[in-house]
Amino acid sequence: MKYLRIGLITMFAVGLLILASAIQPRAASAPDIVQQMKDRAEIEALMWRYARAIDTMDADAYANNYAPDGQFGTGSNAVKGTAALREMIARGRRDNAALAGKMYHATANTVFEFPARDQAVIHYYWITVVPGAAQGDNSRVGAGYGIDEFVRLKGKWLFKARNVNAGATEQRSQN
Repeated sequence: MKYLRIGLITMFAVGLLILASAIQPRAASAPDIVQQMKDRAEIEALMWRYARAIDTMDADAYANNYAPDGQFGTGSNAVKGTAALREMIARGRRDNAALAGKMYHATANTVFEFPARDQAVIHYYWITVVPGAAQGDNSRVGAGYGIDEFVRLKGKWLFKARNVNAGATEQRSQN
C-alpha cells in the first residue's frame, strides 16, 4: 500500500510537470528573435517617417504610413481610410499653417509585442513640443499614453490603428 501511494504521488507529480511544460510559452528561436529585431527596426523607421510627416503636415506622406483601412483614433471619432487621413492632415495644415515644420513629435518607453508574424503592437508615451513663436515665448508641451497596432502588407509595415489617447489600463485600441 505504501509503494502504491508513492507510485501514485510520483505519477501525479510527473503529470503536473508535463502539463506545466505544455502550457508554458516556448522560448523564441534565434531566427525568430532576429526577425523580430528587424521588424522592430522597420517599425521604428515607420514611426520616424510618421513623426516627420505630421511635424511638417505632409498629408500624402502621413496617409502613406497607414494601411488602406488604417485609422487614427478609436470609436466613433476615428478617422479611417487613406482619403480621410490625408484630409485630416490637409485640414490641419490649412488651419494651422504657421505650425508646419515647427512641431516635434516623439515616442518614448516603447514596448513591442508581436502577436502574429505580420502583426505588431506597441505601447508608448508620446511627447509633442511646439516651440514658442518668438524668442522668450514658452514652448507648449503635450504628452500622453498610446497604443498602436501595425500590420505588414506586401512586406511593408504600416499603421493599422493609432490610439494616442489610450487609458492607463487599456491594453489595445478598440476599433
